Amino acid sequence: MTRESHGGSCSSSCVKGAIMATLGVFNSLHNLCRMIVSNDIGRMNRGTRRTFFLTVILVLCIFLMYKLHTCSDRTGAIMLPKDTYIVSKDAHVYRYDRFMPLIFIGGVPRSGTTLMRAMLDAHPDVRCGQETRIIPRILQMRQHWIRSQKESLRLEEAGVNAQVINAAIAAFCLEVIARHGEPAERLCNKDPLTLKSADYLSEIFPFAKFIFMVRDGRATVHSIISRKVTITGFDLESYRQCLKKWNEAISIMYQKCLRVGPSRCMVVYYEQLVLHPEKWLRRILQFFDLGWNSSVLHHEEMINKPGGVFLSKVERSSDQVIKPVNLEALTKWVGKIPEDVLKDMDEIAPMLARLGYDPTGNPPEYGHPDPIVQDNTKKIQENRDAWEEKAMNLLLDTKMNEVSTEPADLGQGQDQGETLPP
Repeated sequence: MTRESHGGSCSSSCVKGAIMATLGVFNSLHNLCRMIVSNDIGRMNRGTRRTFFLTVILVLCIFLMYKLHTCSDRTGAIMLPKDTYIVSKDAHVYRYDRFMPLIFIGGVPRSGTTLMRAMLDAHPDVRCGQETRIIPRILQMRQHWIRSQKESLRLEEAGVNAQVINAAIAAFCLEVIARHGEPAERLCNKDPLTLKSADYLSEIFPFAKFIFMVRDGRATVHSIISRKVTITGFDLESYRQCLKKWNEAISIMYQKCLRVGPSRCMVVYYEQLVLHPEKWLRRILQFFDLGWNSSVLHHEEMINKPGGVFLSKVERSSDQVIKPVNLEALTKWVGKIPEDVLKDMDEIAPMLARLGYDPTGNPPEYGHPDPIVQDNTKKIQENRDAWEEKAMNLLLDTKMNEVSTEPADLGQGQDQGETLPP
């Protein structure tokens, strides 16, 4: 940090703060406008709509001018952060700040987030990297501070207000994202549980966008149980209980994605990404304003190569994403879930139907795969021993894997009582 005397002119930090505040107001007005327009569009004539939107723009301009004016009125010393940047091996300088277009990938664990990040990592302009696991934890700490009246009062008395906390959390997350892997034009984070804080992250990173990975809850839960993925609150001995917990978690994440809005949070169905990878990857890259590159269709060729896809030896999905996109994981759950649970599926996991899945489909009908996916699946089945050996070489021994795998925490907290919009 540097100390800088500040008199009648606007500092770049203050201008950024003014823009940040204006973006926050814009997000609020944008959400309000969407609700008003969706409800009253039929009763508004063209002139009324034009007046309404011009008024919104005028309010934003006045607010920005006011914030900039308060910048010029400030006197005394202020603290300014130093420029943050990373220098690559070829001496290229990559600067990063809160206003860069970050990418966040999230969803319930075992929903295809690792595949999604591996595909994006194969793009020459993107670096996601392995799960950090600490970003969701700092976000959970903030929730604790907010929920605790005593803690909130202590922080306020110490001068640690919401603005200070937000700046600190943003800086912490940004440092982790930027420095835990190779430099890249576009930085990406894949910690599945961050989706629970998508609305907050969208405020502290105003140009960030989100991918919300959705997978058939029956497949997700079967994968959690069969692979013994420890998640706080999930009883790995009970399909019924795990499906209920999946339903709670996916409801919260779905609502958060809706709050952020479709311009910044894109829902991607794991099954459709697997069945039609090129179609969906083109949509995803367009959503992130990234140019098309066919390398995203062949992430397995970039595994552990410079500028490619670096896999963790302790993440549960690594042994799967070393393979090309294939159909093997889509229906592994069929025949594994107890009959009494299948019979009550509508009641146990109503989010299945809400998300477009048929809760009675057993086996399900997800669609017909592209020829390249069929061909990949056939090659894997014909060379299963070779692929298993490759996976074994990638992973650490079981003991090390178990030691390094801590329980994920879906942290219900205050979000548990939230309800989905109609």
